[in-house]
This record gives sequence, structure tokens and C-alpha cells, in this order.
Amino acid sequence: MLAFVCFIFVCCTCFMCFTFYAAIHFIICGDHCSLTYSAGALGGGMMLQGLSVDSSGPSFTPLVVVELVSDAKEETIGWLLNKIRDQQHDGGAELLVEQLGPGVGAQEKENPNLFLVGATWQRLLSGAEDVGLFKESTDGSMRAFTCANKHNFKDFGGDGDGFLSMAECQYIIKHELDTLRAKDETHVPGYKQAKLYPGKSIIRRLLSKRILIQIFPLHDKEELKRLSFSWYKKVKLSLQPLDDIRHYYGEGQALYFGFLEYFTFALVPMALFGVPYYLFDWEDYDKYVVFAVFNLIWCTVILELWKRCSASLAYRWGTLSRKKAFEEPRPGFHGVLGFNPVTGREEPLYPNIKRQLRIYLVSLPFVLLCLYLSFCVMMVYFLMEGWALSVYDQEPTFWTGVLLFIPSIIYAVVIEAMNLIYRYAAEFLTEWENHRLESSYQNHLVLKVLVFNFFNCFASLFYIAFVVQDMVLLRQSLATLLITSQILNQFMEAFLPYWLQRRRNKKMIRKVQKRRILEDKELPLAEQVRLEADMSTYLGTFDDYLELFLLFGYVSLFSCVYPLAAVLVVLNNVTEVYSDAFKMCHVFKRPFSDPAANIGVWQLAFEAMSVIAVVTNFALIGLSPQVKTYFSDSETHLILWTVAAEHGLMAFKFILTFLIPDIPKHIQIKLARLEFESLEALKKKRQLHGG
Repeated sequence: MLAFVCFIFVCCTCFMCFTFYAAIHFIICGDHCSLTYSAGALGGGMMLQGLSVDSSGPSFTPLVVVELVSDAKEETIGWLLNKIRDQQHDGGAELLVEQLGPGVGAQEKENPNLFLVGATWQRLLSGAEDVGLFKESTDGSMRAFTCANKHNFKDFGGDGDGFLSMAECQYIIKHELDTLRAKDETHVPGYKQAKLYPGKSIIRRLLSKRILIQIFPLHDKEELKRLSFSWYKKVKLSLQPLDDIRHYYGEGQALYFGFLEYFTFALVPMALFGVPYYLFDWEDYDKYVVFAVFNLIWCTVILELWKRCSASLAYRWGTLSRKKAFEEPRPGFHGVLGFNPVTGREEPLYPNIKRQLRIYLVSLPFVLLCLYLSFCVMMVYFLMEGWALSVYDQEPTFWTGVLLFIPSIIYAVVIEAMNLIYRYAAEFLTEWENHRLESSYQNHLVLKVLVFNFFNCFASLFYIAFVVQDMVLLRQSLATLLITSQILNQFMEAFLPYWLQRRRNKKMIRKVQKRRILEDKELPLAEQVRLEADMSTYLGTFDDYLELFLLFGYVSLFSCVYPLAAVLVVLNNVTEVYSDAFKMCHVFKRPFSDPAANIGVWQLAFEAMSVIAVVTNFALIGLSPQVKTYFSDSETHLILWTVAAEHGLMAFKFILTFLIPDIPKHIQIKLARLEFESLEALKKKRQLHGG
């Protein structure tokens, strides 16, 4: 019966892949207005000093769009535009900005307050130095860019046109906009309730008061075409173009896709070992000791090797030794106006004791209540499972056999729904806790979500394994939960966003087709900007990493009793690469570059899961009849042996952590040499000043 379910899953996966690729082909070949500019609208990539496509467009190549509310006050708009255009020594950003003109068949309900932002090439180079951008020098090492030594960097020729990628230019503009600060203003002009004080970030205040709707970077036609072709446009057995992804979307996105690719290849040995194990030991549910030992070694080694792979990528992309920017308060942070001893500026201050009280007296009890509700739902699932088994025992037919999988399928759907509802509640609570920094907000949100998702997804499997101790039921439940969750995720991540985006684009497509008939032109810049403004906002890699975390849990915790788990996860990850690539290029707005050096807190989450996997797999080994036969006289000896072996492997795991350096030796040498040269340069500078 389980083989029948696996056959159904493979068929569904193949059908989804075929439909998905057909949808991509239709988007790319049959619908030219989807995320493509008119000829030359952003052509030339980084020819920032050239003109745009038509005479009615801006006098510079636009990189970023700023959208204010449609009823924004004229004095507010004028004040903000002046701030953006003013010289840096006058407190401005020294950027170029123009208002977006009306589109084809402009209607009254269209927001007129969209503004295109760009910069001169010299301004971008000075901004690259301000943000501490690392680029490859002529000697092959990665060094912090400085305008004084710009000709010492590789690929810097002439005036440096093309030296910076479009993603880097957009990140620089975003940084310059974020550093716009109030000087003598007490409030935003036109909005007396939007208070300002010296040093307050103007953009963050406008966002918190909902005067500013959004800031997003524009897509580039030619570069997006090249990336799409090499990334997902055709099915191929090759590595992802991580350097191209990094060049277009930034290091954060490239590291996610790099980890997805690494995780998929790391699963191949597990899958190859699991298929024959599944075929030859399928009827004997107790012979999983060998696979459990292999599982333990696998989950211990791959995370250590990923650190080295991540460090190599980060060094190549110039983010490994890049200093982290000073974090400003979040837009939603509020408090009593006070003095910050670090920055010397006035800003809202919120007592930490109040935040801790909110966390421990409200958030923590709420999380525990949600875990209790999840436990109650799990017990209802077991009641349904018992009823299905009783029906099958009374009348063992094909349909009653199918009925055995219905409770697990329903439970898997309920788990996904509960995870979604809890996610919204966790975001609300974390926002209410009023964290000052975005990193603190993300860490608390990740902790809440991980705890609930781990319990919600794996509690029933732990209960079956160690309370019921029914390996047949454990295998059946694991297979059903894994297959159902993958089908739901593929639907939610691939087909639903595509369908919603098609509906959103329908009116725009009609207008563009009308324009083509009348004037035989492609989609103009104004319409493309409005199309992108209406697209869904990419919320980051949180959900993507969370999905990989849960899949890693299914494989590392219980795949010894269901060896095909790794095979199913490999199939899921292959389709995940193409669906995520499609969404990034055609469903979501282009995100700003995130100069990440690693996968952040998720590395710690995966390592915590691997520790739990060691304990779980040794407990399963201790429950195996193969092991129990060696300790038939004393159960105490069995427990002591299991605990001792688990502690031994745990010690080996931590020893391995120290034996395998996180950063490869050749990169350590380059970083040490760079630090030495920096110290020598500092000494010479002090000697010159002393002389």
C-alpha cells in the first residue's frame, strides 16, 4: 500500500513539473510583457550616464523606485525630493530623482507619486566606499574599495563604467536613502503627527507613518534574460549559476540557492544508500541499525563541510571580511525620546525590562498554549488512526487499506494550516515586543517559529517511535506526512503565486496589447514600473530556510525507518530550485541585495537539529530488536550502552567541529595577509603624522 502511495506521489510530481515548465514556457515565449522592458528601457545594463528609452522618460537610467501614498501633501513631496537631491555636505543624498510620467491609458486611480531614483557614476563610486564594498584587486585578493586606489582593482577601466553591478548600485542607493536624517525639522512637512528630531532617519519615519509605501529596485531586461536562460529556462543537469545570481540578486539570495544546491547533492549518498536498503529490507522493519549509523555520520559531516563551502563563497563575493554596518532602529520601534550614548543622537528609548516582561509573561505563555493545542490535535489524529485501523481489521479490503492513510493526510494538511496561522501570530507578538534592531526581531521570530514548527511537525513521530513503539506505523506516518507536505508546498510556492500574478497582470496585458496595435511598441518604462510596483514583495529567505530545516529534520531524525525519505527530498529540492527561480524572476519584486557572509541563525538551527538527530537515532537503535538480542538479560545494560554510545558520538561530533576549520587554509592566509598589510599601512600613516 505504501508503494502505491509513493507511485501516486511520483506521478503527481511529474505532472506538476510538466505543468510548471509549460507555464514557464508560456510566460517567456508567449507573453512578452511579463517583466520585460521596451527596447532599451533599461538596456545597456550599467550605462548609468546614458539616456532612457524615450523622450518623455527621465534624463538618467533609473535604478530604484520610491512610492508615496497617492494623497501625499505637495510640501511633503517637495521636501523629500530636495533631501534626495541636496549635496551631502548639506545633509542630502546627492542622488538623481524624477517623477514617473503617466502610463498608457492613465486612469485617475493610478498613484501619481512614483519617483525614479538614480545616481551619477562618481556618486556611486563614493557610495561604494561608504558602504565598505569589497572588490577583487589586481593581485587577486578581496579588498575594501576606495576611490583613491580605484585603479588597483580588477575590471576597473577608464572611468569605471561597468565596475559595479546593478545590484550593488541599487544597494548603494538604498543605503544613501536610509541615511537621510533630519536636521532642524521637528516634524515631516504637511504631517504634524510625524515627529522628527535631529538625527532621525527620514525614510524610516515616513515608513512607520505610512506616508512612504515602498522602495524597490527595478529589474534589468537583458541581464534578467541571460540569468533566466542559464538558471531555469531549460532543464539541465548542471550546477546553478551562483555567481550570476549573486551579481543580480546579491549575496543573501545566492547563499540560499547555494545551500539548497549543496543540501541536494549532500542527500544523494543518503538516497543511493536508501534505495537498495528500502528494496531489500522493506519487509523487515527492524533492520535499520546500519542505516541509522550512516545517518548519524552523514548529518554530522555535511554541516561542517557546508561552513567551508559558505566561507569560500563569501570570500569570493567579498562579504567574508566585510564589516557589518551599524544597525539603525527598526521603522516600527517606538519609545520615549532619549539620548543614545553610542551615536550621540536623540532617538526613542525603550526599557529592556519592559521588553523582557512582554516576552516572558505574554509571548512565552502564548507559545506554550499553542504547543498544548498542537498536542491536542495530535491526540485527535491518533484517535482517527485507531478508528481507521479498527475498520481495516474488521474488513481488510483495498479501500479500507486506502482509508489507513486518510488520517495522516488530514493531519498533514492541519499541520500546514496551523503553521501558517501560528506564523502570523508569532509576527504580531514579536512586533509587539518592540525590538530595537532588525537582527533582534528576526532572532526572536525565528526562535518562536522553529519551536512551534518542530513540535507541530515531529511530535507525532516521536510519540509513535518512543511511546507506541510501532515502527510500521512510524514508517507509514513519516511517508504520508512528508509526501503530503511536499505536495502542499509545491502548490503554495509554485502554482498559487503564478496564478495570482497572472490575475494581477491581466489588465496591464490588455493595455499593452492595445498599445502594440496602435503604435507597434513594446511595454514602456512607465507601465513596467507600475507593473512591478503591483507585484508581491519578496519577504526574504525565512520561509525557504524553514522548509529546508523541516526537510532536514525528516531525513536526519527518522529516515532510518523510511529510507526513501532522502529520495523524496531530492525530488522536492530539484523542483524547488526551478520554482524558486521562477518566482524570483516573474512573481516577486526584485529585492535589494543583502551582503550576507553566511546563512546566519539558520546554521545554528541546522546544527541543533543534527544534535537532536544523534540522540533520536541512538534511541531508535536501542529499541531495535537486533540490539536488544545482545542485552536480553538486562535492560539496564542496554540503556547504559545506548547512552554511552550516544555520548561518544556526540563527543566525536564536537571534536570534528574543531578538527575541520570553518574557513579553508588558503583563505585564512589571504585574510591574515590583508590584516597585516592594513596594520602596516596604519603604522606608516601614524609615522607620517608624527613626522
